[in-house]
This record gives sequence, structure tokens and C-alpha cells, in this order.
Amino acid sequence: MTRLPLVVAAVTFLFSTAAHADDTSPSDPPGTEPSATAPVKVDPTDPDLKLPEGATLAEAKVLDIKSVVEDQSGDERREDTNADVTFALQAEVLFGKDSAKLSGEAKARIATIGDEIKKQNATRVRVFGFTDDLGSSAHGDVLSRQRANAVQAVLDQDLNDPNVTFEVRGYGEQYPIADNSTEAGRKKNRRVEVSFPRTEN
Repeated sequence: MTRLPLVVAAVTFLFSTAAHADDTSPSDPPGTEPSATAPVKVDPTDPDLKLPEGATLAEAKVLDIKSVVEDQSGDERREDTNADVTFALQAEVLFGKDSAKLSGEAKARIATIGDEIKKQNATRVRVFGFTDDLGSSAHGDVLSRQRANAVQAVLDQDLNDPNVTFEVRGYGEQYPIADNSTEAGRKKNRRVEVSFPRTEN
């Protein structure tokens, strides 16, 4: 009798995940897809598994558990999944308006990210730049790449490790994480993201 609530909960979870045909967010840049592995198989003929008449189990899958912490000002966000760590820094904290020249404060913030890369023993680091949708798309592409290059250069110098490889891209206005129709949303979209695999501790 005590197993029934657990089984019902498991069935509910499987049905709820089956409702989403595509669990990759359209705002995820290439190379940042979830990487969870498949769970233990569930036997659909198990007599203890109660399904409604005519129902079948969806294909089993695991969704990445995601933890997001944003500082009170919204200038910095850290996102952890079971596979990766991602830091997002707002452009205003790192650069002047329409500039790819790093501020003094920016280098200290980037150094903190470098410390986490060392802690995770990461050897593959992605540095992606993004802008809002103001101005031309071509200008945004160039500026976001220049900003990503500037952050990567500081990380490379801080890490001073020939085993670390970088993937650096500028996506411009692609992959927004907030609504570009408001200044608060555009501020979130003007960012540089640094992501790397996490180690299992």
C-alpha cells in the first residue's frame, strides 16, 4: 500500500515531461544544450504501475537541474546545471557604452570567474557575447564578438594555462534572455557569458 503514492508520483513526472516536445530553450546558444543521461528503464508492464486505460509511457528522459543565482543589482548571474557552470555579466559592468574596452572593475569580476574555472579544473571554456536589438544587427555582431574577445583575453592571462582552450563567439542580438521592448530587458540582453563544464564533487 505504501508504494502506490510513489508510483503515482513517478507516472505524473513522466507524463509532465512528455508534454514538452522540445525542452531546449530557443534562447540557448549552440553548444550549450542539456547533457543529462537517460534514467533507469521503467517497465510499462509492471503490475504496480497504474496507468489510465489506453495510456502509454512516454520515452524516459532526464532534464538538467538548473540553479540560477542573480545578485541584487542584476549585474551578475550564475547558473549551475549538473553538467555546466555559466556566469553572465552585464555589459554595463564590463564596458562603457558601445565600447569593448574593459573597465577596472570588470577585471576583478572576471578574475572571480577565473578562480571558479580553476576550482572546477575546466579545460574548455566558452565565452559568448550578446547585445540588445537596438542599432543594426551587423554592428551588434561585431561589438558582441569584440567584447567576448576582451573577456577571453583577461581570462587567458589570469588562468595562464596552455591546457585551457576557448571557444569565443559574438551572437549580437540573437538568443535574448529578456524582453527587448523595455530598457530593463535590453540591459539583461547586453551581456557576456562564460561557461565551462563542472566537475563532480
